[in-house]
Amino acid sequence: MPTIRDLVAALRQRDGVEAAVVLGRDGLLIDSQTEPTVDAERVAALMPSIVAAADEYGSHDERGSLTTAVLEFAHGIAIISVLSNDAILVVLAKPNTNLAPLLFELRRNRENIAALV
Repeated sequence: MPTIRDLVAALRQRDGVEAAVVLGRDGLLIDSQTEPTVDAERVAALMPSIVAAADEYGSHDERGSLTTAVLEFAHGIAIISVLSNDAILVVLAKPNTNLAPLLFELRRNRENIAALV
């Protein structure tokens, strides 16, 4: 059976992916592989507040908890995938990356990925 380290490595090897970071809901880093310019600890520290804000919106608007978010910035894209009550996966990609196959795989395999954490 693959491990979380295998998952992170496989995601990082995808074309256009700059980082794959798995973190706890508390903001502590579980595992990561990044380009040298990405600070995985900082990514892990900042993401829980984004997820919490999205969850609050979902609760208020009766849409439920966040499962996936795609944030597009001027210099890159962040995909946030909530794996479980305890773990979050963040994938950072270059702006021109085709994300459709990755988003499909993350959605289709969410339960399998969550089982690794």
